[in-house]
Amino acid sequence: MTEAPLADQPDKDGAAPRLVLATHNKGKLRELRELLRGQVPGLDVDTQVVDAGAVGAPDVAETGVTFAENSLLKARAVAEATGLVAIADDSGLAVDVLGGAPGIFSARWSGRHGDDAANLQLLLAQLADVPDEYRGAAFVCAAALAVPGAEADGGREVVEYGQLEGVLLREPRGEGGFGYDPVLQPSGLDRSCAELSSEEKNAISHRGHAFRALLPAIVEALAGR
Repeated sequence: MTEAPLADQPDKDGAAPRLVLATHNKGKLRELRELLRGQVPGLDVDTQVVDAGAVGAPDVAETGVTFAENSLLKARAVAEATGLVAIADDSGLAVDVLGGAPGIFSARWSGRHGDDAANLQLLLAQLADVPDEYRGAAFVCAAALAVPGAEADGGREVVEYGQLEGVLLREPRGEGGFGYDPVLQPSGLDRSCAELSSEEKNAISHRGHAFRALLPAIVEALAGR
């Protein structure tokens, strides 16, 4: 008997995946599931909304020059590889006095991809002499949706954006979050992103804004499958 492709196989609870998020980050998956809960008739978000690892989706190189290009690259590749509706996001920190940098290079600003401490230390050193009134910055996210065969059937692809504006502190504060969270203080608050609870952060986050903006396209794509 020929084994079904991973994307068509039911999970341990018997429900086949319908939507894949192109990430291995469980926090992002949990956020998407909560966003979709109750939005699509018949969709069991706990078993049918999965991450890349659950369906053997490939890792995709982020070779684009914008957040939107990188998110689309990942969504397209995962949709075609799995036959599922796919979502991907790309995000980073945009600093006003650096002309929007680190931007798409946020995760490797120090030269070592994913070294949060080194990236943060380099950024703070670069901004050491910048007065407080010029330390504006924002977390920016582009979230993309791709349907299998999108490029061939006229393009069922959507990109939405979200951002979280604030100011950069002079030293890290807080133990939560990751990346640049300890040095970005959201506008109107007196705490860094790393000092917020997960619920507080999700309510105002750049990724949350982008995913919520993408929600109508997600619902439409799943309703037709």
